Amino acid sequence: MSNAADAYELLKASEGRDEGHGEWFEVTQEQIDRFADCTIDHQFIHVDPERAAAETPFGGTIAHGFLTLSMLTHLTSSVPSDMPPLNGVLMGINYGFDRVRFINPVNSGKRIRAHSVVKSVELKGSAINSTRTITVEIEGVDKPALAADWIGRIVFDS
Repeated sequence: MSNAADAYELLKASEGRDEGHGEWFEVTQEQIDRFADCTIDHQFIHVDPERAAAETPFGGTIAHGFLTLSMLTHLTSSVPSDMPPLNGVLMGINYGFDRVRFINPVNSGKRIRAHSVVKSVELKGSAINSTRTITVEIEGVDKPALAADWIGRIVFDS
């Protein structure tokens, strides 16, 4: 049996497992402003606190949806993991998303965290795709900021 096939047998049992929550992380106006500079997206709802407070229902500035999405790597790094040691791993890569929904804006100064559930594990030749449903929660808010089905690929030697 190949390393990928052996690992698949181990990881397939994790489907449906609630991996829990990561640590809280504060989204600051400085981070929002730097993201706006990086992406050249300076819409006032993100970078002008006075105008955003006066002209939007948000009460102030909000993070770009793509900023919240880009934080998934950091937010999920503190989610508990009981991944067993796997033989023959060459690398792990971000394979992409099946679904992303921006549900609720994240106001500047709010704290967010990730919640992860293993959705599926698929054997793809000498690789395994593991899809996790990640929900980004906003502290003190009922509706989450976003939900995404995020695919990670583990590549094995052949």
